[in-house]
Amino acid sequence: MPIPLIQIGCGGVGQALIQQLLSQHAALAQRYGIDLAYHALADSRAVYSTGAPLTLEQVQAALHARQQGQSLATLAGAQVGLHWRELLPVSPAIIIDVTATDGMHPALVQAVQQGHRVVLANKKPLTADYASFTALTAHGATRYEATVGAGLPTIHTLQSLLDTGDTVQRIEACMSGTLGFLCTALDDGQSLSAAVLTAYQQGYTEPDPRDDLSGTDVARKALILARSCGLAWTLDDVPSEPLFSPELAHGSVAAFLQRLPELDAGIAARLAAAQSRNAVLRYVATLELGPQPSASIALRELPLSHPLAALRGTDNLIAYTTARYPAPLVVRGAGAGPAVTAAGVLTDVIATARELATPE
Repeated sequence: MPIPLIQIGCGGVGQALIQQLLSQHAALAQRYGIDLAYHALADSRAVYSTGAPLTLEQVQAALHARQQGQSLATLAGAQVGLHWRELLPVSPAIIIDVTATDGMHPALVQAVQQGHRVVLANKKPLTADYASFTALTAHGATRYEATVGAGLPTIHTLQSLLDTGDTVQRIEACMSGTLGFLCTALDDGQSLSAAVLTAYQQGYTEPDPRDDLSGTDVARKALILARSCGLAWTLDDVPSEPLFSPELAHGSVAAFLQRLPELDAGIAARLAAAQSRNAVLRYVATLELGPQPSASIALRELPLSHPLAALRGTDNLIAYTTARYPAPLVVRGAGAGPAVTAAGVLTDVIATARELATPE
């Protein structure tokens, strides 16, 4: 029996996910005996559904439309103004959220309560109120590997440690490809303003680079890790240090980019001081998980011997210090990009589908 999929989001990651699922559909059916069938696809304007499982040809047509910059609303059978939850089938479905949309958690929680499963690349449902986090993740109803390290086994590693009785004492992580790119550029002698401008022009940053430079995205990822460890924290418990001064927090993107050189001297001085001590600067999230848990997210000076010091480019690195791993257990690799993020989502979809296909 086909396992229904409802995918919310058909942007870069969503399109990559559709491509990967189409290419692996036959192999997954042969290897695991699972038939993953799209029940509906949704973008910001419409929901594409025919009332029956979409054929592979229909899914391919939807993908082609999105790749051409067209909304799903242009497809025959697409419905504008319909909410995806109105299409939930009676049998358990897998709802896949690959958006960055606020306010998704109430509908997702309701779906879980009705017996459906959820796979997330969207961090926001897990960083809303703590009650929603627990409702989504209770009994493994939601998988969310791609929310923290794209395709890296970040959450899987953490959950394996916890499930086997290890005690996680500290997590240190570089979890922003954009900030990693900037730190590498500083190592290579570029000014902060030049590095940010390059990253902005090459599409590495968000449309407003302050969304990256504020550390808010890293804070969301850190909060997900903390909550996965059982801490009932909010975003206020994981404060992040912006790389820009408060007076640059407001105004247009163009004005911000024009004033960026004002930050160069301060960052250059910090870098020179670090290098004089054989150290580097890295934007690090640190979770202390002992008797008095705490968090810090900031640009830190690290000795060259530190696991995070060797990190370059857009790679992510998460180091878990535990009772069993006093020398940290390290997960490292590409932590951004549509293809690797989609692969992380598809891995979660496959694992969820195998559970649903296994007779109780």
